[in-house]
Amino acid sequence: MSQHIARIALVVDDYDDAIEFYTKKLGFSLLEDTILSETKRWVVVAPKAATECALLLAKAATEEQRKHIGNQTGGRIFLFLHTDNFEGDYQNLIDQQVKIVREPTREAYGTVAVFADLYGNLWDLIEPFQPRGVTKSTVN
Repeated sequence: MSQHIARIALVVDDYDDAIEFYTKKLGFSLLEDTILSETKRWVVVAPKAATECALLLAKAATEEQRKHIGNQTGGRIFLFLHTDNFEGDYQNLIDQQVKIVREPTREAYGTVAVFADLYGNLWDLIEPFQPRGVTKSTVN
């Protein structure tokens, strides 16, 4: 038996604005955009190299859901975007005028910066350090 997290729902205000941000500013791929009804779509985006988990962009349908746009975790970091090219990806955030909340720092686990998406959700951009003698294929 095998399990993995396939989708994380991200409450958004507008499908098209969210698609634009994630595909144009972050360089994600639009995996699916299916119309389900006059007001609902199934919109999935993911980093280009992602193999399992993706974001389901879910338009807020109620006032309670709208209250949580941009603050799905009570102000904590919401999502963690790993990269093997921190410098290039960080420069892309700057070039795309994405809001940087915390400048890059080197931590025990890797190089990290915090940025906000178009709604204010906080993300970590992380290039993890690889311990000596350990390769990605041996880390589980």
